[in-house]
Amino acid sequence: MAKVFDQITEELQNLIAAQAMFFVATAPLSPSGHVNMSPKGLNSFRILSPHQVAYLDLTGSGNETSAHLQENGRITFMFCTFQEPPCILRLYGQGRAILPNSPEWNDLYTQFVPIPGARQIIIADISRVQTSCGLGVPLFEYQAQRQSLVMWAEKKGEQGLKEYHQLKNFVSVDGLPTPLSQQKLD
Repeated sequence: MAKVFDQITEELQNLIAAQAMFFVATAPLSPSGHVNMSPKGLNSFRILSPHQVAYLDLTGSGNETSAHLQENGRITFMFCTFQEPPCILRLYGQGRAILPNSPEWNDLYTQFVPIPGARQIIIADISRVQTSCGLGVPLFEYQAQRQSLVMWAEKKGEQGLKEYHQLKNFVSVDGLPTPLSQQKLD
């Protein structure tokens, strides 16, 4: 049974804190555009208030979330419990990307443990909070966070990451520009 809440309650905040991963979904306005859903981990999600959340977004092979948010702002976060009791939690809202050169960056960045390869912070104002049963989600045992992305970013270094962003993170698969494409390159 689905249940809707008017905010992220303390109980739901505890559910979120207990999850080692979450999913982020966005889509362009174009009906022929690609819907994007990405898994995230590495303790990168923060609840800023009962109506606002953020996550530290790391360099990846694409930058769909940022492009979609710049175009239309729509974002959905999903958390699944992989242990008992079963539950799926979705947070619906409007989001935007905060880049390292933004005046908001320093205050928001202090909410996170620094992770090599951080390219932006995604912040979202949440307008709908909904749970559903999760009875079809399998049981899994958590082992650990992968460190592969962190090690890759450390090896690339700051200049290598900037070059990678320019090559892979400036435009979405549907040709939408990302906020990264509009910042000055050194």
